Amino acid sequence: MRTEFCRTFGIDYPVVLAPMAGVVSDALVAAVSNAGGLGLAPLWHIDANELRKSVRNIKKLTDKPFGVNLNMDFPSIEHLDICLEEGVEVISIFWKAPGDMLAHAKSGGAKVIYTAGDAADAKAVADLGADAICAQGWEAGGHVRGTVGSMALIPAIVDAVGHVPVVAAGGIADGRGLAAALSLGASAVWVGTRFLAASEAYVHTDYLSHLLDASENDTAYFDNLFNIDWPNAPHRVLKNSTTQMWENAGRPKSGQRPGEGDVVAFSKKKGDVLRYQSKTPSADLTGDVEAISMWAGQGVSMVRKVQPAGDIVREIVIEAKEALERSLHQ
Repeated sequence: MRTEFCRTFGIDYPVVLAPMAGVVSDALVAAVSNAGGLGLAPLWHIDANELRKSVRNIKKLTDKPFGVNLNMDFPSIEHLDICLEEGVEVISIFWKAPGDMLAHAKSGGAKVIYTAGDAADAKAVADLGADAICAQGWEAGGHVRGTVGSMALIPAIVDAVGHVPVVAAGGIADGRGLAAALSLGASAVWVGTRFLAASEAYVHTDYLSHLLDASENDTAYFDNLFNIDWPNAPHRVLKNSTTQMWENAGRPKSGQRPGEGDVVAFSKKKGDVLRYQSKTPSADLTGDVEAISMWAGQGVSMVRKVQPAGDIVREIVIEAKEALERSLHQ
């Protein structure tokens, strides 16, 4: 199960923790890395001093490779410089073309994973020197750059980038997904929704209960619905009272949506949370958490219990080996 991605990034198993801002704790990042996968910390949304503290804390919790995720809709050379100063080995770049960030990260000794939504984007950044490409299918939860499903996207990107390892993302929540991704030419999987049910995740209990009860039909993709604080960023969420209210009103444009401006919850760290705000339901919230953007991928139906993150990594790997063995002997 040790793939080219594993060899490139110095890990044992081809399982990557998706960097889900607001709910991926330092402990969760470290737990995935300690189990042999690659933990990614989404630290683009916090200030520079907090980022430094978080990186140092993760280093206390693991001596294994881990990475930091940066968002090109909110680019910060200061954040990247701190990562390099602190010896972060992997930089994940998300959402838009990396500009100078990729070369800067590599010149500082880090390896770079770039998340792409189509083959042309993937090839362009692979040609710039990315060490791996994350192929994010339309099934993915949270913010989704592309519009193509994983089954078609993964081989297209694999073919486009040549020798560069590809990480498959979108709807993958168990070992069968890993086995399928490997069969399509991917070298690892990028898992988000499944890790929301990790015991180390900083997830609100109401959010968690909806995830555990959801079926594959309970998510929806929107171009620009939960857009306060992050506009024009398509996303996939669990259907909830806010999405239903908007649908019932005929899908009006921003500024004309029902309940717009309502304060639906409160964060101890960030203050009021508005309806239609891009806000992950983290554990510190109070209020109507169900009405918030409950990010989830189409693989949510495979998330049925809370487990330590290390157990999730190991279970995915064991299931993948069993699935590949079965396919060989059918």
